Amino acid sequence: MSGRVGDLSEKQLELLTEFRSRTQDLLPELPEQHDHFLLRWLRARNFNVSKAELMIRKHMDFRRQMKVDSIVSDWTPPEVIRRYMSGGMCGYDRDGSPVWYDVIGPLDPRGLLMSASKQDCIRTKILNMELLQRECRRQSCQLGKNVESITLIYDCEGLGLKHIWKPVVETYGEILTMFEDNYPEALKTVFIVKAPKMFPMAYNLIKHFLCEETRRKIQVLGGNWQEVLCQHIEPSQLPVVYGGTLTDPDGDPRCRTMIKCGGTVPKSYYIQNSVQVQYDHSVTVSRGSVLQLEYDVSVACSRLRWQFASDGADIGFGVFRRSSDRQKTLLQVLPSERYNAHLVPEDGGVTCDEPGVYMVCFDNSYSFLQSKRVSYTVLVLPPAHVPLSDSVGGTQ
Repeated sequence: MSGRVGDLSEKQLELLTEFRSRTQDLLPELPEQHDHFLLRWLRARNFNVSKAELMIRKHMDFRRQMKVDSIVSDWTPPEVIRRYMSGGMCGYDRDGSPVWYDVIGPLDPRGLLMSASKQDCIRTKILNMELLQRECRRQSCQLGKNVESITLIYDCEGLGLKHIWKPVVETYGEILTMFEDNYPEALKTVFIVKAPKMFPMAYNLIKHFLCEETRRKIQVLGGNWQEVLCQHIEPSQLPVVYGGTLTDPDGDPRCRTMIKCGGTVPKSYYIQNSVQVQYDHSVTVSRGSVLQLEYDVSVACSRLRWQFASDGADIGFGVFRRSSDRQKTLLQVLPSERYNAHLVPEDGGVTCDEPGVYMVCFDNSYSFLQSKRVSYTVLVLPPAHVPLSDSVGGTQ
């Protein structure tokens, strides 16, 4: 049994019913509530209901923290990402699934990370995935059948050393982990085309971020790659440069109105070169340690704002609130993540829904070799002083 609607064993049907019952409180907040959607989470955890429930509840936290439900309408990536991040959706495969292209060669990952925060790069990938999920739902309605996954064509021509720079690999790993944790079964097939000799080395750096099921969906195509693509995608839906007949209205065989080609990011976008910030404090966070800073917030809906930069390497950062119980438990407000603040200064904030003691944490516990110098400013702003355009995270 495949674990899909219409191909479920009696036991799988029972587990689906149990899973729906145990997640009943979440259903109104989910983008979809039908069996096709719930089964994706069950298949991702081999029909272990408890693990699937934990996974989908963590996903709901992710949706709230990243404001996923409004990201399409309310958030726009920084200009440098819009202009120089390559890839895009173009056409549909023979089953009606959207086809997304990642074009690696022209991508300047170092330039992007010097010009936009890692969080904005990740947020852009979330935006793209949400648009693809919407397209799947639209195709489901139009075709009268369930369309829930995408075909990915990974164009590796021009893959080089610039693409395996350590901060790039780490960022890409976080993106892959985010997809694995929050968009289960959203990928149908990955076609790797024009892979150079160094592809196995690059793949080895990121494959541990992928689950075994995802790895099985990856096909590295050889010299007949255009022929193979045409077996899965109608030529009329496949750009000319990939072996099909599709062009842009102006005849462009690369379909660049749909598939952005990226390019080298001009250094005028580099934030470290153009933004000079005066910080209130500068401290050294020792290797293997965490620096905790406490701030009293006396009025609900105040804004906790921060700016920080690190020297030489990334730094972990998170925000917590101390509970009022006897145990003084730390409650997560902003999950701790590693920020490339040595490349792009961070500027962000959170709304403090409740008064109390809030703790800002600079985390260097993962680094056993290197201390980090961190310059920072943290402010508590009363509600009346919070600008409407202020948002969590990202470079402003």
